[in-house]
Amino acid sequence: MPLDPETLTQFLDMLDRFVKERLIPNEERVAEEDAIPPALIAEIRDMGLFGMSIPEEFGGLGLSMAEEVAAAFVLGQTSPVFRSLVGTNNGIGSQGIIIDGTPEQKATYLPKLASGEMIASFALTEPDAGSDAGSVRTSARRDGDHFVLNGTKRFITNAPHADVFTVFARTDPATTNASGVSAFLVEAGTPGLSVGPRDRKMGQKGSHTSDVILQDVRVSAADIIGGPDRVNQGFKTAMKVLDRGRLHISAVCVGAAERLIRESLAYAMERKQFGEPIAEKQLVQAMLADSRAEAFAARCMIEETARRKDAGGNVSTEAACCKMYASEMVGRVADRAVQIHGGAGYMAEYAVERFYRDVRLFRIYEGTTQIQQMVIARNMIRDAAA
Repeated sequence: MPLDPETLTQFLDMLDRFVKERLIPNEERVAEEDAIPPALIAEIRDMGLFGMSIPEEFGGLGLSMAEEVAAAFVLGQTSPVFRSLVGTNNGIGSQGIIIDGTPEQKATYLPKLASGEMIASFALTEPDAGSDAGSVRTSARRDGDHFVLNGTKRFITNAPHADVFTVFARTDPATTNASGVSAFLVEAGTPGLSVGPRDRKMGQKGSHTSDVILQDVRVSAADIIGGPDRVNQGFKTAMKVLDRGRLHISAVCVGAAERLIRESLAYAMERKQFGEPIAEKQLVQAMLADSRAEAFAARCMIEETARRKDAGGNVSTEAACCKMYASEMVGRVADRAVQIHGGAGYMAEYAVERFYRDVRLFRIYEGTTQIQQMVIARNMIRDAAA
């Protein structure tokens, strides 16, 4: 149920103050320490940010798609690591349960995910399975009413802190594509499940990824999302949540771009060369204008697609367009921001240096740019042939 306009405005205003007063001032500390302070995590929890997209009946805010992207525009104005902390709980970590979960799974997990009591992690990628998700090798061997899981997952966000993992494993060994894969809910602490060392990344310090190793992990058939009747249906569940995740990430890209534009404009108006602010130089103005126009275009695309999704439309092509354009756009904006800052843009004390590294990941996860191109083109061909 969408919020009434007044309540939504109040929430977005509160979120904006929180970003400006609490998150932005802590960005540098989080990057240096490679960790979000526990006290700040508690504030994020108290804000309800872990449950923005989870229905109110399970303790979440129950935001519509349009409302969620409005919140993501704001949250994207600060370091992406804060969004990453709550992202899985709101997205792929909870939406599969919301859409296809059993009543028992919903009652068990959604309230704890909404409150932030539990952290979710989405374990799909493997050493040889990323964009080609259908080549999952993690096995799930049936043993009566249970399955025994073996395999390794790679680059799994929030894995070092996760309380519950959505693990994709092959339940039909005769298949070589996505048709024989199931999605299991596996809690941390389950015997045989372990987490590798934290990955050393280019950016997004404070957001942690690692391998997830499964060695004879025994789970019940009831732990399949949707229960035993949804064996071999894992990717159908995953496909249902893709559009929402792509729109969310796209909106975060816009927020980051708008932050970079503000940083660039402020620097250009203050920095003087040849007797005047560089903001008066036409070539600098061109970079500012290009960035502003591209960010505005992405924002409009996302808002319109979110409205169509809330209206019940099929937005698979449009969501892929948003993800492709917005993630590429923020990369261009970040590059211009560094250029406008000149030598200062290469220095760690300026936010644009950190954002330049942080936003690079947006073109890779939630489906690479090349995967989005394939989705868009295939949908175009299918629709033309219909």
